[in-house]
Amino acid sequence: MTERNRLSNHEWRQIIRFLRTYPGIYVGKSGKCRRFINGIVWIARTGSQWRELPEKYGKWNSVYKRFTRWQSKGIWEKLFMHYAKDPDMESMLLDSTVIRAHPCAAGAPAKEGGQEAQALGKSKGGFTTKIHIVVDALGLPLDFVLTAGQRHDVTQAPTLIKGRKATYVIADKSYDSDAFRALIEETGAIPVIPGRGNRVEPIEYDEHLYKERHLVECFINKIKWYRRIFVRYEKLDSSYLAFLYIVSTLVWLR
Repeated sequence: MTERNRLSNHEWRQIIRFLRTYPGIYVGKSGKCRRFINGIVWIARTGSQWRELPEKYGKWNSVYKRFTRWQSKGIWEKLFMHYAKDPDMESMLLDSTVIRAHPCAAGAPAKEGGQEAQALGKSKGGFTTKIHIVVDALGLPLDFVLTAGQRHDVTQAPTLIKGRKATYVIADKSYDSDAFRALIEETGAIPVIPGRGNRVEPIEYDEHLYKERHLVECFINKIKWYRRIFVRYEKLDSSYLAFLYIVSTLVWLR
């Protein structure tokens, strides 16, 4: 097993420190808990079915049930938020990426709102989910929103910047909207967004600062090395988002 498929000692020390202080969950022995989370990292990295989980990580069904139990309690999100609480807010950078959904992602149960409620839809790429992303000035993730693949980028932009203050908000021309620019300026930030080609009057923006936008693209590249992110296999958006939180936590802990 290669190091990239499991937690490093540094990553584990940080994670167990958080888990020991989080109320309402059973951590148990450190070694067994580390094996459990290593199993999840293995699933995230390889994209394998849960049934294919090697026995050294424990019984696949037990690992899966514990993963979903912690998901329902919001532990994966809280873990991510714990390490994303001290960002560099000189800039916020926005982007999105379309994720191809595997056929097994279809068919969410009616009690969960059906497939239409699970951020799945049809785009030019086929059966897809879109991840809307905001990162800080260092390219570290701050938040995500999942939608169907055909949703436009700017529709989720207000949600991504809500409650956050930065000096600059940097995004590509798909975020060029008078309403969104006004919202950015209301927060006291400066929009660094090029204008769309059909604008009558050109938009002025800091072209040098705009080059920093590559940081959000670099983050997208990092998470797509995890097969469970690169392709969506989960029927429920909450399950897919849990993997996204776990992988993003590892980006913070590097």
